[in-house]
Parts: sequence; structure tokens; C-alpha cells
Amino acid sequence: MTAALFGKLFQGLYDIELVESEAIGTVGVGEATIPAIKKYNELVQLDEVEFMQRTQGTFKLGVQFVDWWRPGHSYIHGFGVIGQDWEWLRCHHYWLQAHHRGRARDFADYSINTAAAVANKFMHARTDMAESPIGHIAHAFQFDATLYARYLRSLAEQHGVRRTEGKIVDVAQHESGDIASVTLEDGRILAADFFIDCSGFRGLLIEQTLDTGYEDWSHWLPCDRAIAVPCSRVAPLTPYTRATAREAGWQWRIPLQHRTGNGLVYSSKHMDENEAEKLLLDNLDGEQLANTNKLRFLAGKRRKMWNRNCVAIGLAAGFLEPIESTSIHLVQAAAIRLVRLFPDGATDRATIDEFNRQSDFEWERVRDFLILHYWANEREGPFWEHCRTMELPATLQNKIDLWCSNGRIFRENDELFSEESWIEVFIGQGLVPRSQDPLVAIKSDAQIEQFLGNIAATIGRCVEVMPPHDEYVSKYCRSEEMA
Repeated sequence: MTAALFGKLFQGLYDIELVESEAIGTVGVGEATIPAIKKYNELVQLDEVEFMQRTQGTFKLGVQFVDWWRPGHSYIHGFGVIGQDWEWLRCHHYWLQAHHRGRARDFADYSINTAAAVANKFMHARTDMAESPIGHIAHAFQFDATLYARYLRSLAEQHGVRRTEGKIVDVAQHESGDIASVTLEDGRILAADFFIDCSGFRGLLIEQTLDTGYEDWSHWLPCDRAIAVPCSRVAPLTPYTRATAREAGWQWRIPLQHRTGNGLVYSSKHMDENEAEKLLLDNLDGEQLANTNKLRFLAGKRRKMWNRNCVAIGLAAGFLEPIESTSIHLVQAAAIRLVRLFPDGATDRATIDEFNRQSDFEWERVRDFLILHYWANEREGPFWEHCRTMELPATLQNKIDLWCSNGRIFRENDELFSEESWIEVFIGQGLVPRSQDPLVAIKSDAQIEQFLGNIAATIGRCVEVMPPHDEYVSKYCRSEEMA
């Protein structure tokens, strides 16, 4: 991703060399995204139809969470807007008033994304229908990450990036401590002014060479293992990713055109590997297509993502489990941030500090959002009881306290998740505020009921005319293999 972006945007200004080895496998389980990926695809000028055909892609309207709050309950964190504002107040405040009166419909009825996802419908937003919910459909993608990487590699090479096959066996540093060169297994020495570490969990440059340090967040995000496996595709082709809570973690399901991606994220302190593998394989909804891929990780991030003349991107920078499909986004965000703060010949401390400040803020706020899913539960068992009783980061505790008082939530600076995302997860996880904004009282119950009823009815009519997701994908971007 980084090489393709730099090759496109720098247009021959710098010599870019990508060193990688076919003999070193990739994690390859991140197959779901959030709408922000459209910005990256736009920057590298991907054609959406071609991109989806070459990656076996499907569309994504949100994430369905099954059994997270309590067994038997599910909700969808849908992308995009919730209803519409009414004068000063956001839509959810009126819903809260109706809910407290016992007269509210399911919260999913007030979002075009969630209502369409439940019905397995999809279409692109109509830019000529800004006054209709159809004008506000927000989508992301579900795709084969390995095919996406292959596609981006070809684009990078088209833009002049030189790809070098080989394993790095040694790293040399200048007297100053900056990285000077890397040595390959065949003896070649590659010198450069600036290095980007995409070596995954190894952190070959950022950690093994520069000894940057790591912030361990496992006391908040206790899952430390994952098992992934593909299975055959089954109908219907859902326009959402599913996350199902299990005894000591959760299971993902990501539907692609040619197969379904599955995996189990779990805590090794609460479940052993054999038990976890059996749990995953017993809950596939199609034929197993490959052997399981087992991963170990530690939730957290590097103390500095930019250290000296090296920037870590992706798993080399840290790891936050994929419960909200943020892994690919954090790669994209770091690469774009680096473009905006790219150094000249003399890297200055202010630039490095600003990159690290922005990175820390983004990762910490994403971390808080993920923690909320675990903390707000009424499930039984040692794992979930631990999550429910753990002390929270102050930044998250403040958001929860403000929400629980009057249903207020405010997006800070450029944090990734919008107010709508927080609202949907708060309500979906059973955190209904004690009250709502007092200005709701300006409207009568009858007015509020009519307002909410009109929104739900309009969204319902829109969903009725939307095509099934399967049908839309087949007509818009069916891959050659599926054809």
C-alpha cells in the first residue's frame, strides 16, 4: 500500500525500492475495511470495478455484532448517518425520548445502512438524491487482502517503484544511530536515506535495530491469539462483516465472491489452541478450503512510530485486533500522514514529533472504541467478567460518563470513529443513557413519534427498491473467476 501510494504521488521525485521476499508469508487475514479506504483508492486512482473484480470484492455497509451484549442479542454498527437532525438536536435524542416512553422502534430502522444490511440489500449512494436516504449510503469493501496486495504491487511497479526480491539478514547504522543500509541474504547491500519498516510483527528496523519500545495494551484488549481459515461461499452474500462473541473471544465472518473468510480471536489465558481451533471449525457455514493459519500477537503499539530515519507502518507499528476492521485503515492513515509530513534532506524534530503525536492520538482513540465492545457486556464466564470489571482508560471513561448522563457524544479533533459509530455501539451494547438532552422536551411526544415514524417509513421504502447485494455485485463487479 505504501509503495503504490508513494509511487503515484511522488512521480519520480525519489528513488523508491521495495524489498520483500516471496519466502516470507503475510498475515493475510485482514479482508474487511471501513469507508475511509475509498480515499486511499482515490489517491492511487484505482478503478472501483476493476479493483473489486481483481480482489473478489463485495460491498460492506457495517459490522454485525452477535451475542456481544448478551447471548441471543445482535445489532449492526452501520456506516453513515442516523436519521436526520431536527433543529438543534441529533436524531438519537428523540429516539431516546421515545425509547424511555416505550414507543421507539428498533434503532436500526433509522439508518439506511443498517436497514439495508439487515435486508441484504445494496446500491451505491445516489449523489443526485441528497434529500433522500439513498443519497447517504456509506460503503466500504470486503476483499481478499492477498489479491489486493498483488494488485497494488503491479500499480507500484507501473509508477516506477523498484521491487527487490530477497531476505534482509543485517542492518547497518551510521554513527548517529540512523539506519544506513540493509544487507540481503545474497550479500547485496542496499543503502538509502529513509526507511519504511513494513516487516510485520518482527519490527526488523523499528524494534530489532532501533530498540524503540512497545506499549502493551493487553490489560485492556486481552485477546492474544487468532486462527484464520477460509471456507466455501454460501448464500446469501451479505453486505456486512459478522463478529460473533464466543467463550473467550470472538469469531469473524467475511463474505467474498469466491469464498468466505473466517477466524477466531481469543485469549490464550482463557482458552487453549486445540479448543479454539475446534470451536472455529465447528462453526463454519461452508466447506473448509485450507489449513488453519495460527497467529500470536500483543495488542499495543510502538512508543514511536517514527524513530530517526525510519517509520513503521502496519504490524511493525503495532496491532489492534480487527473487530472494527481498522487494520488496513491504520496502514492507509500512516502512509497518507507520512506523505503530508514527508521530510526533506534534513529531517527536523518538529516533523517527527508531529507525526508521532497524530499517530498516538489515532491509535489511542481506536483502542478506546475497541475496548468499549468488550467492557459493555452482560455475558457470563471468566473472560467476559474480566472485561466488564477492568479499569478503563480515562479518555474512554469520560466518553462513557458523558453518554450515560444525557446521551451526548462529541468527536474529538480528527479521531477515526464518528459520533454515529459511538452512538450505534453504545446503544447496541445496551448502554442506554439515563436521560436525553433536555431540549427534547420542546417537542411533544406526538411530534417526536411522527418525526421518527417518517424517518423509518422513508428508509423502509428506500430499502424496498434497493437490489439484493448478490445481484448488485454480479452485475457491477463480478470477477472473471465467478463469471
